[in-house]
Amino acid sequence: MTTSPFSTDILIIGSGAAGLSLALRMADAARVVVLAKGSLSEGSTYYAQGGVSAVLDAGDSIESHLQDTLIAGAGLCHADAVRLTVEHGREVIEWLSARGVPFTRDPSAEHGADYHLTREGGHSHRRVAHVADATGRAIQTTLEARAREHPNITLLDQYIAVDLITRRKLGLDGNRCLGAYVLDRRDGQVEALAARFVVLATGGASRVYLYSSNPDGSTGDGIAMAWRAGCRVANLEFMQFHPTCLYHPQAKNFLISEAVRGEGGYLLLPDGTRFMRHFDVRMELAPRDIVARAIDHEMKRLGAECVYLDISHKPAAFVQEHFPNIYAKCLEYGFDLTRQPIPVVPAAHYTCGGVLTDLRARTDVAGLYAVGEVAFTGLHGANRMASNSLLECLVFAAAAADDLHPRLARAPEPPPLPAWDESRVTDSDEEVVVSHNWAELRQFMWDYVGIVRTNKRLQRAQHRVELLLREIGEYYGNFRVSGNLIELRNLAQVADLIIRCALARKESRGLHYTLDYPQANEATPVRDTVLVPGNFAGADAPPLWGERVQG
Repeated sequence: MTTSPFSTDILIIGSGAAGLSLALRMADAARVVVLAKGSLSEGSTYYAQGGVSAVLDAGDSIESHLQDTLIAGAGLCHADAVRLTVEHGREVIEWLSARGVPFTRDPSAEHGADYHLTREGGHSHRRVAHVADATGRAIQTTLEARAREHPNITLLDQYIAVDLITRRKLGLDGNRCLGAYVLDRRDGQVEALAARFVVLATGGASRVYLYSSNPDGSTGDGIAMAWRAGCRVANLEFMQFHPTCLYHPQAKNFLISEAVRGEGGYLLLPDGTRFMRHFDVRMELAPRDIVARAIDHEMKRLGAECVYLDISHKPAAFVQEHFPNIYAKCLEYGFDLTRQPIPVVPAAHYTCGGVLTDLRARTDVAGLYAVGEVAFTGLHGANRMASNSLLECLVFAAAAADDLHPRLARAPEPPPLPAWDESRVTDSDEEVVVSHNWAELRQFMWDYVGIVRTNKRLQRAQHRVELLLREIGEYYGNFRVSGNLIELRNLAQVADLIIRCALARKESRGLHYTLDYPQANEATPVRDTVLVPGNFAGADAPPLWGERVQG
């Protein structure tokens, strides 16, 4: 049997804030390999405009941040995960600053620190530290630079993970993760990468929808691979739709930050009237699920293609200073943010559910961790509050590092891994099958499993995805893998999991809104929706449950 000689201490699949910050925290003690499926900067972190929420204002408090998060999470947040996250907010901001992230400063501020803080939906205080309106780009480029400087970190771009390798998959006892098969997109070769520990930092699955604010790589790879390896997943019915993406045929997925509303932007109907007062007393500062449903309602009621976001009543210098990148990008499409309302629509934005982990980022499979949007930690509940996501990436990367450091010395070296077998496959001459199935999947997910759902729509989607999974499985088994095929396979798997979670929840709560059950079910205790794979080995799983608190 041919084996692969490549081995490392820690293999991190994903190169955003979660993956790079964990790599930097581990690199002094371990050999770390970080994989990026495209360029290192193509993940969601780079495109995050808002910031990192943290208690930095003297008038703010940990308890206030905790309560705001619980309220936004609509009763499904795990209190221990929320407390862990918010208590470490200041620490991770200072960690980023020490590595050179140039947070916007305000020396005249009265909040007890010189960070300029903005406010976003769901927050009762200004607590979002940011780098103008391009925080993610600043974090990504800074962490990349620090990672390139470290001799123990190997950065591999243009590598897409095909599947995890576990002891069970090799016919051995136990279900420890031993590494992954990865495709080099430049030459089409699949290699086996062995590691003592594997970390999924692959982001979310919003590209399962026709319209998304996410980059093209957000295809649920980590969720699908973990499920196939035997990990439970939870709460995938809670897909967050960002209320305001720029509506323009060439804009594709350009997000208009929630901070625009946080700094006074109004949402308007096509006739120029404000409408959010009809839906929530917080108006434009209501949580994202409420705002997205309100926009969806008004667009369907009026037959409108979009609504409008207006901050032109603010001084032009204020707008240009606070939102320089948004202002410049809108100008490229012919809209002057300082002079006119801009057209916006909701788009799939964030995956609140994911691979179950404990508070140390451990999954159900030994040796496998999950950090960031790929994971279900219990933080977000039924709806993520703005700017808690980058915070979660950084806090749980630190928690994973704290858990990994003492385990490194006693972790076994992985055995030699069998090379990828392509002896029974051929090159495909029907790539159109992949592109057609990709388009069909994203269309019916948008139509049937979108912002507003019904049982009939979900059942239609379930029937369609079952057919697609069979077709994709047959195709995968007969032809050489490609990046597009790997992503399609993962998207179809995650779509199936989303639909199954949505059908299981017989109520409307947070981001999951169904016309068949338009109210929250308060008659029974609120519960997470947990799916268990057929190859789940419960004896190997760590305790994952925390206390849930009704916000």
